[in-house]
Amino acid sequence: MNELLVFLFVLNFIHGIGTWKLYLISGNKSWQSFIPVYNVLILLKIINRPWWWIFIIFIPVINIIIIPVIWVELSRSFKKNSYTNTFISIFSFGFYNYYLNYFTKPKYVDNRNVNPKSSNGEWTSSIIFAVIAATLVHTYFIQPYTIPTSSLEKSLLVGDFLFVSKFHYGARIPMTTIAAPMVHDSIPFTKFLGGNGPDRKPVKLKSYLNKKQLPFISELPYLRLPGLQKIKRNDIVCFNWPVDTLWHMTKYTDKNYYKPIDKKTNYVKRAVGIAGDTLEVINGYVYINGIKNTLPERAKLQFSYLVERKKNNSFNRINLINNYDITDNFSVPQYINEKLNFKQTHQFYGISNKSVNDLRNHTNFKNIKRSYSIQNQSGYKVYDSVTKGIRDLSIFPHNKPYKSYQNFKQNWNNDFFGPIYIPKKNASIQINRDNLPIYKRLIEVYENNELKIEGEKIIINGVESSEYKFKQDYYWLMGDNRGNSQDSRSWGFVPFDHVVGKPVFKWLSINYNAKGLNKIRWERIFTTVHGKGKPSSYLYHFIGLIILWNLVSYFRKKK
Repeated sequence: MNELLVFLFVLNFIHGIGTWKLYLISGNKSWQSFIPVYNVLILLKIINRPWWWIFIIFIPVINIIIIPVIWVELSRSFKKNSYTNTFISIFSFGFYNYYLNYFTKPKYVDNRNVNPKSSNGEWTSSIIFAVIAATLVHTYFIQPYTIPTSSLEKSLLVGDFLFVSKFHYGARIPMTTIAAPMVHDSIPFTKFLGGNGPDRKPVKLKSYLNKKQLPFISELPYLRLPGLQKIKRNDIVCFNWPVDTLWHMTKYTDKNYYKPIDKKTNYVKRAVGIAGDTLEVINGYVYINGIKNTLPERAKLQFSYLVERKKNNSFNRINLINNYDITDNFSVPQYINEKLNFKQTHQFYGISNKSVNDLRNHTNFKNIKRSYSIQNQSGYKVYDSVTKGIRDLSIFPHNKPYKSYQNFKQNWNNDFFGPIYIPKKNASIQINRDNLPIYKRLIEVYENNELKIEGEKIIINGVESSEYKFKQDYYWLMGDNRGNSQDSRSWGFVPFDHVVGKPVFKWLSINYNAKGLNKIRWERIFTTVHGKGKPSSYLYHFIGLIILWNLVSYFRKKK
């Protein structure tokens, strides 16, 4: 925070030194150019722009767009109207006004007409303010998002295009001081080779500047506007991946590149546990405070299963299914023997990233083996067994004794996990060497404390501690596709300052495996994400509103 104040003071001083004479020539006092905030109001008066522009100037990200406009407007207020003057104003980062201030005798244009004088000017003005409006909406109200993975299948599908509400949980003020508008952590269409040696991979140009690139640039402090509601249990939440660039997640990200919180990768999962809950996963199902979690009606759980052919009982001939439905690839009717009380017809998903022999010999796998017979409508056995399996054994907190697999009952994996307490703001817990691996990253990284371990002692900010009080709420987020979701079971808690917003609306859905018009999932277009019952499409309502709007506009213009 102190760094930020110093940075703003330096900018204010640079402005005053470079414009004091221009303030004087325009009929104001030279000292007014040095007074923070007040100098901006006077500057807006000089360039004949409304006072409320000051709010735009101080909104992060949006001010990156409007400040160059003000540089140009200031030079034009002193009769520098040519394209050359405009070009120099922008690409000199406003220092062209230094030249006007010290090396010319500029004449001030009082009550300057600010309307564009050419079609090019009109287009430029329209584009600038369209970008400002879109950035304002994108940053503080609604952000578009695409579902890239199957972790929430079939609740949300790959190819669903969402609108994420920023105002439900409270819009977060951007933390990056200098960033391009309307993009996330990289600029599209800017791939180039990065890194060293033969393993160089294509990377994109970053869309922002941070304190490691320019030391004098400080990140803005975490601030959040008031929200309409708090995160409720089982809400689907969009958030910044907390462990982006963390060392043990290097197969997913670039471990050497620092990212501010708001530029970390966007994820979307279901908040199965909220602050204050005690969570446990038993056989893939979530239990909250000892009670099995009841998911909303629209949620559809999926698990990983091994499917074995009847004709060959060898594990080496297991078919690994990677489809939404077991019947899709093998032309098997969607029917399962009801006597087995096995009703998860649509929830078969292939197991991956473990060889068949590893799964066969793994202690945990043997302990959870469940076999079921699948029949077609004539009663003929197509497969001999279906076995529930474990997708990934790289489990949070990646620390002994939690990752020792010798005793199944005491070890954590995707299907058997916890119990674990989810921290709540201002709640205190006892900390010791046993539970410290679970909360170490929260204390040290998310809440910015200095933590040391000396023998059995835990030292926080230089003080020996046996208790810790949390500064913010945390959440436990998981995918509905339980066997194929990289979620809190792998990387732990999500702090509230990492929460982006609440997905509220699907405006488009594309099936990338289909062709032609079948690529569009028409029944999912303009449907809500949350709610009860089968989602209803509001496509025709939207079309009706567009028609009505155009009719009203037409008759208003005619009148």
